[in-house]
Amino acid sequence: MLDGNLRKNIQIGIEVEVVQKQDQSSGKLTSGVVKKILTNSPNHPHGIKVMLESGIVGRVKTILE
Repeated sequence: MLDGNLRKNIQIGIEVEVVQKQDQSSGKLTSGVVKKILTNSPNHPHGIKVMLESGIVGRVKTILE
């Protein structure tokens, strides 16, 4: 399984599970396809921030593809 904390593992068009800001306490995951990568640094301890095609913004927890 690829690490969602590393930007190099995330490409536009792959399916991922993200945690949204309001779901961080519950840990609820939302799955979708990456439309845009919002984190510029090569890694982030809480996950790379992405925008899904649905418009949802969250940090990548798991990479499904």
